[in-house]
Amino acid sequence: MLIRCAFFRGHVKPGMEEEFFRHVHDKLVPLWSQFPGVQEVRVLRQRESDVEDPHLAMVMAMRFESMEAIEKALASDIRYQSKEASKRLFEMFDGSVFHTVFDAEQFKP
Repeated sequence: MLIRCAFFRGHVKPGMEEEFFRHVHDKLVPLWSQFPGVQEVRVLRQRESDVEDPHLAMVMAMRFESMEAIEKALASDIRYQSKEASKRLFEMFDGSVFHTVFDAEQFKP
């Protein structure tokens, strides 16, 4: 299993937090959920951290079965729709965004 994450390193502009996350939930999650081959979409908001830097305002994680599935998703029309919808998000955000793909193992407690 692979997890592709988008790390939002920085801060949502003051006073825009509610609009930022409403845009994520109302506009972007529905698009991200339509990526071909995506098995799960998670949105993580940093509540607290034991370090000041980096501050991760949000992490978006998508689970896929393989690199081929990720590549197909990244080449899809829905990705370009989500990139267009993300422009408003970046207007409300001070920081940078980067992506990482992780190999993931899951264990039951």
